[in-house]
Amino acid sequence: MTPPSSPEPTPIVSSSHLASGVPEASEVEFGLIVASHAFNRWMVRCMAAAGLRDLTSLDVLVLHHVFHRGRGKKLADICFTLNVEDTHLVNYSLKKLERLGVVAGQKVGKEVIYSATPEGQAAIERYRDIRQQCLLDNLGDSNVVTDVNHKLGNTLRALSGLYDQAARAATSL
Repeated sequence: MTPPSSPEPTPIVSSSHLASGVPEASEVEFGLIVASHAFNRWMVRCMAAAGLRDLTSLDVLVLHHVFHRGRGKKLADICFTLNVEDTHLVNYSLKKLERLGVVAGQKVGKEVIYSATPEGQAAIERYRDIRQQCLLDNLGDSNVVTDVNHKLGNTLRALSGLYDQAARAATSL
């Protein structure tokens, strides 16, 4: 007697009407939705624990990028790297971060170059320590985890390119 076969697993999707045809794509999209919200929530709460409350996830990303490699950044470069089309959103974050004293802008010719202040650097260091304690220490030291994270990062960047191309195509319809 053959054992009963288990039914095909039902895909976990956010919108069943989008799952017809290629349900795996809808499963990935649902995963992206919940992961992006969890990641945004994590960044905001980690930065609050580091002492900077009332920041949005974009504010946190902008602060980290302004600090990145210790070199000043132009608004356009920040937008490009973070893949944010609306420069007004990033500009608003920069102004907010300036008011908090964690970012400073310096006019160089026609451009403003933004960099992290010593207070901003200290907040980022606290964020890094909290991230290590609350997140990274729970990942373990496995080479398998490192390899999976590397592949996942590459996959997510490739997906962003596909979605950007699809957005451009949809705009032309």
